[in-house]
Amino acid sequence: MNLDKFVSLENIEMTFHTKSGAFTALKDVNINIKQGEFVSIIGHSGCGKSTVLNIIAGLYPASEGVALCADREIAGPGPERAVVFQNHSLLPWLTVYENVMLAVDSVFAKTKTKAEKDDWVNYNLKLVHMDHAAHKRPNEISGGMKQRVGIARALAMQPKVLLMDEPFGALDALTRAHLQDELMKICAEINTTVVMVTHDVDEAVLLSDKIVMMTNGPAATVGEILSVRLERPRSRLALAGDAEYLRCRQAVLTFLYDKHRKDDH
Repeated sequence: MNLDKFVSLENIEMTFHTKSGAFTALKDVNINIKQGEFVSIIGHSGCGKSTVLNIIAGLYPASEGVALCADREIAGPGPERAVVFQNHSLLPWLTVYENVMLAVDSVFAKTKTKAEKDDWVNYNLKLVHMDHAAHKRPNEISGGMKQRVGIARALAMQPKVLLMDEPFGALDALTRAHLQDELMKICAEINTTVVMVTHDVDEAVLLSDKIVMMTNGPAATVGEILSVRLERPRSRLALAGDAEYLRCRQAVLTFLYDKHRKDDH
């Protein structure tokens, strides 16, 4: 297995057929992601960030090109690629515990005993500090807590790749910061490969090993790929004045607001 190309998009094109004709969202997209790497995809609205994520998730088949995960062609959704959306998408009639158990049952029905599944659900809830609310329903917990449960549910599938589509976008700044810090700790502990769509420059630099910057659509493509050479573990306070952090932040801002300014007209 090629660990330097654990997730690979090769010459990807994505064309949607609409009532008003064909719309090419992505053109000639090439991205290689190493195993254990945290990669953010950033760009203006309409640049195809979520489309790239959905192709890796197997939710969209690419019109042209090849998408690979662990040397196998991505031919649809699979438990080795778990998705966390901006909307937590928890089932409201199930408890926190039951929502996570649903995912565990779907993946481990034949390989774990009932006791093992119970332990595994509780382990993942503890990982995101939600074990205390295991028997509450989604309407009894906050937005940040719901998102923690969504992350626990995804991690409980033991995915090879965790895909996140603006997972903290709907949260207040303080909750967002707490969850970013938790995500960094979890990734360090379990060494999973993460691909995250974001529009937040600071979030991208804080969390990522690599930032993929997309050009504006239609026919969006990879404009630049920035390596973030910051030691882990990372502290947001320590990084505030760090030269490498500031260099990366400036590089992304320059790309977004100078080289690829979004025309508001």
